[in-house]
Amino acid sequence: MTESVPVTEPPSDPEQTPTPAAATGAPRHRARTTGLGLLRETAIIVVSALVLSWLIKTLLVQAFYIPSASMQDTLEVGDRVMVSRLVPRVLDIHRGDVVVFKDPGGWLEPYVAPDHGPIGNAISRGLTVVGLLPQDTGEHLIKRVIGMPGDQVTCCDADGRVVVNGVAITETMYIKPGSIPSQDPFNVTVPEGMLFVMGDNRQDSADSRYNTGKPGGGFVPIDNVVGTAFATVWPFDRATWHRNPGSVFEQVPAP
Repeated sequence: MTESVPVTEPPSDPEQTPTPAAATGAPRHRARTTGLGLLRETAIIVVSALVLSWLIKTLLVQAFYIPSASMQDTLEVGDRVMVSRLVPRVLDIHRGDVVVFKDPGGWLEPYVAPDHGPIGNAISRGLTVVGLLPQDTGEHLIKRVIGMPGDQVTCCDADGRVVVNGVAITETMYIKPGSIPSQDPFNVTVPEGMLFVMGDNRQDSADSRYNTGKPGGGFVPIDNVVGTAFATVWPFDRATWHRNPGSVFEQVPAP
């Protein structure tokens, strides 16, 4: 009977023998590299989006929140409006435009921003700076331009209408239903570089008529204008475009 002899394989060359993956740690290194790459790409996308948003807010469009009823029914409390920053830097202001402007001085009561805590306040400020949250109106107002530099604006004629450069204007296109053009008479000439503004809710608007004793004499420096409101975007059921009511002022001559 022949005894079988076990066959022994010759030892492999260590340099040619694959090393178990777990021993080298290669997949772990690749996973770490892939994770860092994904994190880096995500950071680039986020930073680029924030920079783009900031550029848009600074140069093109900015969102604002409406806190009062002075522009009803055109704008309601709580509306978010988009404002074109091309005006007046690139495009001209016109009578009838709805403009957002910085307080010329004393038009607004001292504003206390809501406190969201240190972290919440920092996040809110950051998102507002880059344009992802609407600008609060602590130092801004929104009104309609009635008089341009040099215009003589008076109220009221025999029919109770505002008169601009001798021409009575019919404001039913935008003034709040039930309002009258002005419950108080006035007669002003708009200085150079200034605007005369009024709210659409005439009986509930502390506008140029009632700030004559403040800096600027109730007029708004054009340099204070942030831009013109061109759309309401929130709430969705009130989303609409805001167009200049050119027909209201088309017969008004230059000053």
